[in-house]
Amino acid sequence: MFKKILVPTDASEYSRRALITALEMAKLYKAEVELLHVTFTPQAYWGYTVSYGITVSQEELDRNAELVLEAATAGIDTSGVSLKKRIDSGHPVSIILDEIQKENIDLVIMGSHGYGPITGSVLGSVSQRVLQRAECPVMIVR
Repeated sequence: MFKKILVPTDASEYSRRALITALEMAKLYKAEVELLHVTFTPQAYWGYTVSYGITVSQEELDRNAELVLEAATAGIDTSGVSLKKRIDSGHPVSIILDEIQKENIDLVIMGSHGYGPITGSVLGSVSQRVLQRAECPVMIVR
């Protein structure tokens, strides 16, 4: 049923719970899990015209992304599951949706940040936007 499961992560407790759920499902369905971290780049939201004097090198972003992936899997048993880790940069929703298509993802499992109904509808979130736009099932883990 599910051959490839995508787990976008920011190493928050919510996304760690999503990873644990994905690993359990992967064992059940003998699926592959892809753990994806999208580095935030302000240019992805505002373009290259606004920098406010903040300069962060791509090397720093990549180093931090590696730390996020390490933190996301710390203390979690990943044995018995094919786990692929991937880092990309840009707008998280766009990158996640692109990854779903490129990698033929069958299921996305994401953490929720637990916004209430009013705050969630005003702020929106990556998980809500992916849920609305993905062409495959999306499971949101609290």
